[in-house]
Amino acid sequence: MPQVPLTVTGTGTSHHFLVEVASTGEQQQRGLMFRRSLAPDRGMIFPFAQPEMATFWMKDTLIPLDLIFVRADGTIANVAANAVPMDLALIPSDGPVTAVLEIAGGRAAQLGIRAGDRVRWKQ
Repeated sequence: MPQVPLTVTGTGTSHHFLVEVASTGEQQQRGLMFRRSLAPDRGMIFPFAQPEMATFWMKDTLIPLDLIFVRADGTIANVAANAVPMDLALIPSDGPVTAVLEIAGGRAAQLGIRAGDRVRWKQ
């Protein structure tokens, strides 16, 4: 998968990641499944063609993840922190989004990433 730089900007802070872009249906279905680790400055972005209500689950995902739901204007709608590995419970967005960013579980809290912050990446 292609990798692009991504920045999350909050009040007076910027955090930089290198993320894989899951742009095809097959890539989005697989996501970060079966990965045994994820570096703190890495992640995966799932872009959507149109804003939509998004739901994710952790089936076959071996590591905890933070799911960051991103609106069309680039602001974060909500953060689902420390999603439980292998859990089949649906994790929803708080409204229509055009992307979901997955980073290592607990990282959003460590960096103070929260709803209202802005996400930017090269599309």
